[in-house]
Amino acid sequence: MKIRRHYLALRTLYPDAQERDPIEATTQELAEALDCTHRNMVLLLQRMQREAWLSWEPKRGRGNRSILRFLAGKEELLLAEAQEIAEKQDLQRAITYLRETEDAGGVLRARFQSWLSGRFGFHSEVRGEQRLDVLRFPLSQHIRSLDPANMHYAGESHLVNQLFDGLVRMTPGGDDVLPQLAHAWEVDASRRTWTFFLRKGVRFHDGRAFTAADVIFTFERLRSLAPRGLFHWVYSDIAAIEMLDERTVSFRLLAPNELFLSFLTTNRAAIVPAMNEQESAGFGSHPVGTGPFRLAGNEHGIYTLEANEGYFQGRGFLDVVEVWTEPDESSTSFGAGGEQPAFQVMHNVRLTGPASEQLQQVRQSGTTCKFITVNELRNGPLRNPAIRTALHAALNRAKMIERLSGDVIEATNSFWPEYQAASADDLAYDAATEAPERLAASGYDGERIVLATIPQYRSDAMLVRDECLQAGIQLDIELIPAEMFKGESRLSADLLLFAVMLDEHRELRLIELFKSMLHHLRPDMQLELERRIAGLMSLQNAEQRTRTLMEIESELRASHRLLFLYRKHLKTAFHKSVRGISLESLGWVRFRDLWFKPAESAKG
Repeated sequence: MKIRRHYLALRTLYPDAQERDPIEATTQELAEALDCTHRNMVLLLQRMQREAWLSWEPKRGRGNRSILRFLAGKEELLLAEAQEIAEKQDLQRAITYLRETEDAGGVLRARFQSWLSGRFGFHSEVRGEQRLDVLRFPLSQHIRSLDPANMHYAGESHLVNQLFDGLVRMTPGGDDVLPQLAHAWEVDASRRTWTFFLRKGVRFHDGRAFTAADVIFTFERLRSLAPRGLFHWVYSDIAAIEMLDERTVSFRLLAPNELFLSFLTTNRAAIVPAMNEQESAGFGSHPVGTGPFRLAGNEHGIYTLEANEGYFQGRGFLDVVEVWTEPDESSTSFGAGGEQPAFQVMHNVRLTGPASEQLQQVRQSGTTCKFITVNELRNGPLRNPAIRTALHAALNRAKMIERLSGDVIEATNSFWPEYQAASADDLAYDAATEAPERLAASGYDGERIVLATIPQYRSDAMLVRDECLQAGIQLDIELIPAEMFKGESRLSADLLLFAVMLDEHRELRLIELFKSMLHHLRPDMQLELERRIAGLMSLQNAEQRTRTLMEIESELRASHRLLFLYRKHLKTAFHKSVRGISLESLGWVRFRDLWFKPAESAKG
């Protein structure tokens, strides 16, 4: 409200004035402060009086000083201004506005966060002549792209799952592949040709009918836009895609790959409509899929999703989902102190006290595992196996875990915790007391070691740096944006800190990891690892593939080319009124399944 900003401008002119203290001011001073004519200044002051923000006793005559008293607190109006900006769905500007104010101790921002939490959650609203069920959902991440071929972050992946479908889908536990846009499929005896039979009657959000031509376009576009993207080693080995008819499509692979069907269940393989170059260029901000929700708007970081009325698997219960992206840290911190959160669904939270009693919590099936890999191509001290061993000993994982905040953080020595051997050498991470002796005997001469990671893992990198410093190892941290981390820029570092999500796509994710390690292992190791990965992808038996992956991991761990740090279990918390909770990939809730039990009927 503009009048509110005029009042705040006056308060800025008299920063030491307290409420109700008389202030002498000429009308010229007041007009200059409000940047307006004398007549408009009088009108503005009169309106502020009607709002009971101030009192003004004008004195007639040039140079006479009027008496001004401020009645409304500056903080209340600053907060009201930020709330009004946020109500107009410009959350980022509201936060920026508060950050630019003199907010001692962050009191205003804390009050704004508390108010904002009440805006999230389930609401039944009347819009026009319709009553709609609306879920306003906080997501403390920046959304860069909703194009399945060009996404990098978990938040983007979650929204893509609401907007798109694949040919097939994976069960949450990763045990089976189910039909989706394809109602059936078959593979020939050579295991190189896969044929999919497509559903009839499926339409994209813009009304276009889904056909085999869209499947062909999707994968040709993916290979063109993301030749080195996530799981590129699967789709780059597609030799040809053929449309047998508009409901049948056939993939021919260069070689048998038993991970091909699993890849098709990932949202990297989500089906997009055939489009021209102009549509393709803007697809990340104007996505069109076949999923249970369509993107109805995207302004100021607020993504409005509306239910797809004609969804082939049945319309969702919610009418609208508003995803408010990157508001602040509150989306993961509400409830951490035990207070009752004001919204009904939260991801990746740690609840204690009353909040943990009021909300139900689901432990997500997947875990996040943090680890470090060694870049042997850099001519540095870590080419020496003895120094790598000393570095391993220097990392006191137990101490690092104590310093971490989060939910269920544990020591680990494997990407396969269900098979994890309780080895004293690997799990007794308090053996860092041996580090100085091992370091002295290793030949380390104080050389600086560079550790590269993405900005999101800066705090983990600092823990590693602190532990190394205590042992006498000099470590520098280099932060590289996630979208650039797989490129050449990371190869200037000695160590790479990253994480892998161990979910229903664990095989794919570990092969992706080991293939990325090929770029910074010794040439002889590269050839051997590449040979073994190629061999395991042709194995039809899943247990044999698992054994091979575990053997590769064990050898990398034993040579300290792969250093495990810890793993973290995540939880989704939700209010008891929420029904239909089911978790998809990465443990996120599928909005299509959600519905809310009215408060009156929830009392029993």
